[in-house]
Amino acid sequence: MTTIERQDKPTSSLIKLGRIAFSVLVLVGVLFVLWVGFIFLRDSNASQGIIAIIAIVWGVGGIALLFWVADWVVNRTSTATAKRLQPFIFVGPALIILAWYLFIPTVRSLYLSFFDAQSKNFVGLANYVFAFTDSKMRESFTNNLLWLVIGTGGAVGFGLIIALLTDRVKMEKVFKSIIFMPMAISFVGAGVIWRFIYSYKPAGEDQIGLLNAIVTFFGGEPQAWFTMPFWNNIFLIAILVWLQTGYAMVIISSALKGVPSTIIEAGRIDGAGEFRIIRSIIIPFIAPTLVTVSTTIIIITLKIFDIVFTMTNGNYGTEVIASMQYKQMFRFYHYGRGSAIAIVLVLAVIPVMWYNLHQFSKREGF
Repeated sequence: MTTIERQDKPTSSLIKLGRIAFSVLVLVGVLFVLWVGFIFLRDSNASQGIIAIIAIVWGVGGIALLFWVADWVVNRTSTATAKRLQPFIFVGPALIILAWYLFIPTVRSLYLSFFDAQSKNFVGLANYVFAFTDSKMRESFTNNLLWLVIGTGGAVGFGLIIALLTDRVKMEKVFKSIIFMPMAISFVGAGVIWRFIYSYKPAGEDQIGLLNAIVTFFGGEPQAWFTMPFWNNIFLIAILVWLQTGYAMVIISSALKGVPSTIIEAGRIDGAGEFRIIRSIIIPFIAPTLVTVSTTIIIITLKIFDIVFTMTNGNYGTEVIASMQYKQMFRFYHYGRGSAIAIVLVLAVIPVMWYNLHQFSKREGF
């Protein structure tokens, strides 16, 4: 190696380090500008209109600028380094948001679950003992199990039946659109709608509730549906089934399109009836889809809250785990118990989520 080459090598290395240092400074500068914008939005006394415009520009423009600068910084490194870092540029913000809104609160809840109501005194596992021994908590576990079995089974079962039927009619899209429509309604909105269906007035008064209007029309007595033990939970679960059947139907119907017609025709040639074809050919073929749909709805039923809170507020024996956690945290202000119940709910959901992701990865061949 000549003397000139030996002199150029340190010089080029210094230039690269300088470029990287300058790039990092630019990135830090952009982050500082975004932080200043956040402080302004938080503390400003300007009019709401001005704050809204600045928030839009700051949010959308700031994120776009941050992505662009981060990608620019990475591209100024070596090719091998850039290839390793670029995925994190695009996935990194999402991971940071997930950590900020999911992981950190979960860790904090776990920490608070070992303390008393005011999070001052360490109480060990006392809050978890409460979560598994209190009578209302046992009621909530039982009700969640009821939601799990009937809610998931009802939504998936009706979704499968409707998917099988609508695939055989001419106006398939119209019927599917009507059945899928409740998915556009929030759980709270559905609760408000179904309050009118279950509404109760004493005998002799005009019944504004659809169900009691039908009962009285046929000569029956109006019923306070929400005060009927066990059955009031079924009436609430019916709302979930109404909401989720459309989702199950769409996913299952998509899987049905992939069942080879040759296999079905072979079954018919062998003398199998429609029910035998469904049981022995179609259902085994779409079993992975049924599992995915079921686990998704199971997660929804485990953390169900909106319907119960809107309809009964957990009264008359309709408490669920999420409603108990809400009441302990925001009505009784016992942060230790509320946090412990939240951790129990997280632990109940994680295995189902893991299984769902595992099945997805297995189908995709990861």
